[in-house]
This record gives sequence, structure tokens and C-alpha cells, in this order.
Amino acid sequence: MASVSMKDVALAAGVSQPAVSYAYNRPSKLSQAQREHILEVAASLGYPGPNVLGRSLRSGKIGAIGLMMMDKLSLAFADPCTIALLRGISEVGELENVALTLFPLNNNRLVGRAQAESHGSLALRGLVDGLIISTLPDDHPAVLAVVKQNIPFVVIDSPLVEDSFFVGIDDRGAAQAQVQHLLDLGHRKIGIIIDRLNPDGYRGPIDQQRFKSASERIVRERLTGYVEAAGRAGLAFEDLSIIEAGGLDSTSGQAAAFTLLTSNDVTAVVACSDVMAIACMKTAHALNRKVPQALSVIGFDDIPEAVQLGLTTIGQPMVEKGLYAARMLTEQLNAPAGSRLEPERKIFSTKLIVRTSTQQVQPTDA
Repeated sequence: MASVSMKDVALAAGVSQPAVSYAYNRPSKLSQAQREHILEVAASLGYPGPNVLGRSLRSGKIGAIGLMMMDKLSLAFADPCTIALLRGISEVGELENVALTLFPLNNNRLVGRAQAESHGSLALRGLVDGLIISTLPDDHPAVLAVVKQNIPFVVIDSPLVEDSFFVGIDDRGAAQAQVQHLLDLGHRKIGIIIDRLNPDGYRGPIDQQRFKSASERIVRERLTGYVEAAGRAGLAFEDLSIIEAGGLDSTSGQAAAFTLLTSNDVTAVVACSDVMAIACMKTAHALNRKVPQALSVIGFDDIPEAVQLGLTTIGQPMVEKGLYAARMLTEQLNAPAGSRLEPERKIFSTKLIVRTSTQQVQPTDA
């Protein structure tokens, strides 16, 4: 019996040959319905598909991908956004039989070029076929090593790497929407809590010099958005009370909120994450500052706890970001040997979700 070709599948499915190839190698180029139709026709004809990744796994190659992130694993598993990314990655059917290796990069490894090779070796010692890189600082030596060694990778959120696959959101625009919401409610005494501008352990108020030195792209973009939106309302950088938590966890957020709320007469707080916002709400409760009557609070991410607590926030599709990044990586791994795919950049939309943690500024607080 003659073998079934890609051309046969294209004719039977009523599509072009490139569409059949995309169904296997670049699924993001097709709608879910179109891809499922092509795969069903291919299966009915007995076409095995040009799945290079699948063949490599059966031939005894590594069969694993890596997720590279900052901080300890204990913090990663406590972070709702990281958990959502992992869920999205796991939903890619082509990765059902592929191992996922986690590579946490501790802050104390942010040293010079001498460490670049040791970081790169995490992916080069025969452990993974490709990497998803999530939220690393600019010019991190690990990323430089990955690029140098030509390892397939996709970046989620940061850093921005020239000529590479990227998944993210418009952080600056979403941050402007946060502040604009508070301004529209009449707030002018606004405090800001950010997790960290640099992974150096600093905690406390920040000035213009600290702001300009930021290496964490996401927080830098969001803080830029806050400052720009406030500036359009006539508020200067110095009019904003900005506190850096120095970490991503609730404990760091509560300490930052305590510093902010006990040293500044603010009527509203904008936080660069829901974890920081919820930490602020808890601290406000401990200080007998009622939310939203005495203090409006807005977060970013829309994690499950935000829904439960009625937190006004910016919603972003964390699961979808993980899913899309994983598909981008499989496209690279499935590409024929020696070929190079044109890098793709996917920017998801965000939305302001108004709940009960923000309200119109009270006359006595104006």
C-alpha cells in the first residue's frame, strides 16, 4: 500500500499543503477548529505527520523542556502566576509525554560573565531540548548563554531578546489604566507598591536614580506607566509615595504596605501585582484602615484570591501565556533540522476589572 503524503491530506481536507504542515509544526497559525479538522483527516488516512519532536523522543533523545525563572522553587510554587503558567504549559497536547525541568536562578547568581557558562550548562548538559524563560532581569547571564549556544527558547514577559520568540502583554498601558481608574475616582494622594526594580534585596522608598537603574523589565514598565498616568493629571514623581518590597511574596508586600501606610497620608494604593495588593489590604485591616472606605486598593493579574476578596485589578491571561509559549517552543523543536523559523511576538490584551476594593475618594480625604 502506498504511503499517504502531505499532499494527499491537503486534498482530502480541502486545504493547502502549508496548512497541513502548520497543523503539526506551527499550530498557532491555524484556528483550533481548522487544525482539528486537518488532524482528523490525516488520522483517517493513516498519515503519521511530520512530527520531528515525536520521532526524536521515540529515537531516545532527551524528551524534556525547561522552565527558567528567578528565585527559589518554594517561591515559584507559592506564586499564583507561576502556577498558572505551568498549567498553560501542561495543556499543550504535544507535550503530554515530555518532561518539564524547572531551573530556578537564585539572586546571588547574578554575577559577572564567569557565571554565564554555568548557567548555560543547565540546558547544555543533555537535560532539555528547549527552554521557556520567564521573567528574568535584563541581560541575565543565563539568557546570554542560551542565546550563544543556539538553544531553542521562548521568553514570557522578560527579558526582551532581539530576534526571538516572545509572549507578553502591554505592561505600561495596563499600568496606566490602574492609575487612571484611581484618578477617575478623585484620588490624588496615591501610594505605589512594587515588588522589585532590581534583584538585589533592597526594600524601602525609591527615588528617580533607583527607578532609572531598574533591570526588571515588567516592574520598570509598570512603574513607568504609573508615573506617566499620574503626570498627565499634574502629579510629579515626587508626589507619589513609592515603596519597593524587595520580594514577590506576601510577607514582603505586607512590610512594604506597613511602611507606606504609616509614613504617608494616601487615600489609594496601586500595586504591581495582586499579591502585593492583597498584602496591602491585610496590612490596612491590621491598621484599622477600612478598604475601600478609607483606602482604595487596586492590583494586577486577577489571581483567584483577587476574586474572593473583591479586589479591583487588571486581568491578564496567565494560563494562555504559558500555553502559547509552549506551542511556540514545540514549533521550534518540530522544525526540520537546519531550518530556522521566523520569530513570533504575541502580545495579549488586558482588561480593568472593577470590584469592591476601590471607590470614590471621600470628601474628608480629598
